[in-house]
Amino acid sequence: MDTDPESPVNKPRLGSSFPSGRFSRKKMPKLDDVRSNGWLEAMISSSPPRKRLVKDFNVEIAPEDDFAQRAWMLKYPSAITSFGHIAAQAKDKKIAMFLDYDGTLSPIVDDPDRAIMSDAMRAAVRDVAKYFPTAIISGRSRDKVYKLVGLTELYYAGSHGMDIMTPANVNGSHEDTNCDQQGEEVNLFQPAKEFIPVIEEVYRSLVELTKGIKGAKVENHKFCASVHYRNVDEKDWPLVAQRVHDHLKQYPRLRLTHGRKVLEVRPVIEWNKGKAVEFLLESLGLSNNDDFLPIFIGDDKTDEDAFKVLREKKQGFGILVSSVPKESNAFYSLRDPSEVKKFLKTLVKWRKMEDSTSH
Repeated sequence: MDTDPESPVNKPRLGSSFPSGRFSRKKMPKLDDVRSNGWLEAMISSSPPRKRLVKDFNVEIAPEDDFAQRAWMLKYPSAITSFGHIAAQAKDKKIAMFLDYDGTLSPIVDDPDRAIMSDAMRAAVRDVAKYFPTAIISGRSRDKVYKLVGLTELYYAGSHGMDIMTPANVNGSHEDTNCDQQGEEVNLFQPAKEFIPVIEEVYRSLVELTKGIKGAKVENHKFCASVHYRNVDEKDWPLVAQRVHDHLKQYPRLRLTHGRKVLEVRPVIEWNKGKAVEFLLESLGLSNNDDFLPIFIGDDKTDEDAFKVLREKKQGFGILVSSVPKESNAFYSLRDPSEVKKFLKTLVKWRKMEDSTSH
């Protein structure tokens, strides 16, 4: 059996890549499958333990020791305390800002429908967009994240970058002209458009397969589907993984990945948040320009693709949002969305000062 949780699931004996929506209710295989192929371990490792409260003192203490935290902060210094260095890098350059949504602009919550960004955060993002081209690149559907953010002046990429919307006056190739909800012309780039019907089919099947598991929630993001297990009892995590994993054996053109307490069903195509960043930079005319500085802020494993692109290009950098130590392709860190807001406001304040001294 395949041992890589990121790789496509095993191909079935069926000849068709897109089977019908019917599925047989076979006897459930042994749960050893998800344990032996690393899926259960991946689910646990992608879900860091919550901070614990010290009895009688009501003080939160992280499970990591202080030394590990300090060592991690040396490797991924705070983007706020290191802002002087960031400002030196950004001087006389055009900044392009890329932002994840969940865990970056809004807190991680038990119910993804309640992951609402604050008015103060929205104002901070609006101010950033006045000075720098700004894009939201989220695992959510583009329509959903657009409604949550509610700012028309941004670029939006949903489904991990598989559904990109840019203003019609922005250069770009392989795009379809369409209209947004305000009737304005926009360009749409959807490299996984052919997968929409099969994602809908799998979404409906997974809703049925998981409806008996308390706390499980399935979402359709148009170009990918998510199975959230954040509210599932940990003893039932193997059951969630097994049902999703077994069902996807019928779909060789889909793969299973994991994020923060979520399993994600995605098309097997060479596209991710890193590719979306490259596409948007090209659309903005910045891809071969040494005078630009792209910054990507995100908290999830899927954001690592974008961090990696910026690191390999040696242009710009990633900022990881995390309160616990973990390895990353990012250069800097921020602890939580409140620090993200502070960083964005500091960036705008710095740009205003730069503009005032240059006149």
